[in-house]
Amino acid sequence: MGFEYLTNVPLRKARADYLKLLEDHGFAPQTEVIPVYEACGRVTAHAVYAHICAPHYAASAMDGAAVRAKDTFGATETTPITLAKNQYMVLDTGDPIPDNCDAVIMVEDIVKNGDGSITIHAAAAPWQHIRQIGEDICAGEMILPSHMTVSPSALGAMIAGGVLEVEVIRKPKVGIIPTGDEIIPPCTDPKPGDILEFNGSIFSAMVRQWGAEAMVYPIVPDQFDQIRDMVAKAADECDLVILNAGSSAGREDYSVKVIRELGQVLYHGIAMKPGKPAILGCKGNTPILGVPGYPVSGIIVIEELLKPLIDHWLKAPAAPRQYAKAALTRPVVSGLKYEEFVRVRMGYVGDKLMASPLSRGSGVVSSFMKADGILEVPQGLEGYEAGSEVNVRLLSRADKLENTLVVIGSHDPLLDELGNMLHVENNGVYMSSSHVGSMGGIMAIRRGEAHAAGCHLLDTADGSYNTAFIRKYFPRGGVKLIRCVGRQQGLMVARGNPLGIEKFSDIARDGLRYVNRQKGSGTRILTDYLCRQNGLDTAAIYGYDREELTHTSVAAQIISGSADAGMGIYSAAKLYDLDFIPICIEEYDLIIPDHAWDTPMVQQLLATLKSGAFREKLLAMGGYTVENPGEIIEV
Repeated sequence: MGFEYLTNVPLRKARADYLKLLEDHGFAPQTEVIPVYEACGRVTAHAVYAHICAPHYAASAMDGAAVRAKDTFGATETTPITLAKNQYMVLDTGDPIPDNCDAVIMVEDIVKNGDGSITIHAAAAPWQHIRQIGEDICAGEMILPSHMTVSPSALGAMIAGGVLEVEVIRKPKVGIIPTGDEIIPPCTDPKPGDILEFNGSIFSAMVRQWGAEAMVYPIVPDQFDQIRDMVAKAADECDLVILNAGSSAGREDYSVKVIRELGQVLYHGIAMKPGKPAILGCKGNTPILGVPGYPVSGIIVIEELLKPLIDHWLKAPAAPRQYAKAALTRPVVSGLKYEEFVRVRMGYVGDKLMASPLSRGSGVVSSFMKADGILEVPQGLEGYEAGSEVNVRLLSRADKLENTLVVIGSHDPLLDELGNMLHVENNGVYMSSSHVGSMGGIMAIRRGEAHAAGCHLLDTADGSYNTAFIRKYFPRGGVKLIRCVGRQQGLMVARGNPLGIEKFSDIARDGLRYVNRQKGSGTRILTDYLCRQNGLDTAAIYGYDREELTHTSVAAQIISGSADAGMGIYSAAKLYDLDFIPICIEEYDLIIPDHAWDTPMVQQLLATLKSGAFREKLLAMGGYTVENPGEIIEV
């Protein structure tokens, strides 16, 4: 796009054209690897996965005694059981569970005897009061998606998961160059005609607040060669450059000539007030923004034109602007040629919000300090009369939860990957996924608590999945069943299959330790069904009542050696390098309520389901069949 002297480009067009020009020149974020304890407040460059389980050993959840559960069977109030010293071990909360024990009895439920034995009056269930390996985090699970800000609690989660270094987006460095013969460093006794240089302090504080680093260069006099050399230096040392003052059309306003000699000028002049003389230029892939010297003009220009570039670099969604209806106490007159930003002070009078315009001078920096909001007067509008109801932009941030897609239901690792892809595609969208089982997901949808629910419920009458449950729990409709994936369910066992497990009925073998999923989950319903088909007495299966909430947590118990087998999906077995005995292919689908169907987040979810990238990710994970994901299933 050619250079035009003092153009009058609409702000929205200027912003979009500038970003496109810079991207075409290679403007993009860079990353760095830092110790995890330094990562708070930084943005992840990629998804972060746990290296180890947390906890990484079976731990006592109570003060008490570790025992073998079978040694306690039969104990009641009327028929207590006494355990000898060699049949238990005293533990404190957090102590490792001895290899030969599989339950903990609380100290309150123990009667100590003089000979060192203990007496109990209730049987211990296998694995009661024991924190299982991976109860908090399982190795291989995603701790943080890409492009997420690291919180203090996320630091703890990463360290607990064995992550000691993390790749983050490097903070962009913004070079700020003050220019002008009349500009002097801050002091307490300026002479007439001297102007204290405080724009650099304002701008550097603003960019640091936005997550960037700032470097304020020495003041440069109004000499073309000196300004050119300093801008060239800053462009080589920084990722973005602010050239302050000299952007207008005065005889010593060299900014546009300097930028054009060093690189390219896209626009000189934006249809905004204050801030019209702004210059949008670059040297290679380094943006150079010419900013007017008046502080209010400069603040508006870097808010409207520099901040979007920093947000783009940091993969941070632009904070949604909050507006409120208010009544003007005085008229606001505006020129037709510009979009104007008027600072206002606000307050309630009775139950009515009032807005009082502050001084509109470009050099009145105190008006920004006092402002409670900004009235944006569109280009082409002459202004507003006193008493007019206007929309005022509040100087506050919106809540992230307004842009969170809530998914409740059956667990599958693909949900983490799906959420990651959604956020990478649109960093203003997040996903919150809760694993409560398929039936839990159905109930959440019925109560209006979720945008979507994962579901894989088997109808034991005809072998179909999900449709019968939709008809039963949503007889009047109101939801859509969306095809997601077919996935392979089977028995996960240790590498090499040391117990020689060949078929489902082998879980009832003497000495085999089973680990199950929670009641209400699709996998548990399938397991109960298979037990009935095979004539297995679940009460005789050791550990059948030992429940885990996810496929990966089942796999974690097996890889740790605390269980020998458990039902789960192939991708979880592959993640933990376990052997896998296939049992069946099941349908894992999504239930979406009609009230959420047309929301942008759900529509993006559907688009991602249908994408080639999602298909490739699933095939790489293994154990999935992908046929027409995202289509509506007739119920």
